[in-house]
Amino acid sequence: MRRLEANGTTIAYARTGAGPPIVLMHGAEADHSMFASLAAQLEERLTVIAYDQRDSGDTRNPEHPYTLEDMGDDAAALIAGLGMEKAHIYGTSLGSLIAQSLAVHHPERVDCLVLAAAIRIGRTLAEIAPETQRRVQELRADRVRNAEEIARIFYPEAHLAAHPEASELFKIQHRTPAQQQRRAALLGPTPLLDLSQITAPTLVLAGREDRLVPCAHSLSIAEEIPGTQTSILEGVGHVNAIQAPALVAQVMFPFLGVT
Repeated sequence: MRRLEANGTTIAYARTGAGPPIVLMHGAEADHSMFASLAAQLEERLTVIAYDQRDSGDTRNPEHPYTLEDMGDDAAALIAGLGMEKAHIYGTSLGSLIAQSLAVHHPERVDCLVLAAAIRIGRTLAEIAPETQRRVQELRADRVRNAEEIARIFYPEAHLAAHPEASELFKIQHRTPAQQQRRAALLGPTPLLDLSQITAPTLVLAGREDRLVPCAHSLSIAEEIPGTQTSILEGVGHVNAIQAPALVAQVMFPFLGVT
């Protein structure tokens, strides 16, 4: 892992490939490693920057609360610190919220924007899918015992049948209680940004089998951002970057204008 001092934070990141840069933003309970398979698909045509957000992986940050806007500022500082004028952005789940904040507050740093398994910034999971959110919270009270059931919310049954090891990841908690609390706050009530301010070409990717964030919710975001394209990933659940990296890359390449 490489490290960069930016916005008061020591950001850990991996850089691979060659070509136009793309920054990958991971989900709430993940770190940059969730993108291992997707990065392998992208790096033949793009310079891939996969970084650890605050309280994730090897990144080190001050131990006080922070906001989605702070996280967007981190991403902007990372892009600038790497000597790049701008980069393509791929944000999934919580990463999609950070990507929206970045695109609104730092439009000069965003080339093309890809929002996957996207949550509309300013909306909470409790509003979008209350029963699912309640069940996830209940199951996480005992991660080890409930790992398989948690996995069924994030992945379709067919994927878990072919990859039973996927449920093992849900048994692990690498964060301290304080880190978990700061991260969880990012998915709570936040300002409702005006997405019509986003000027970057935007693509919304929605998994047809996403049980955590309904496909229809992700697609509705496209209605607020002028000129947004959409793509429904058939048979794909919430964690598209792990479940279907080749399909995600196949959809993204023409949108990003790389061949």
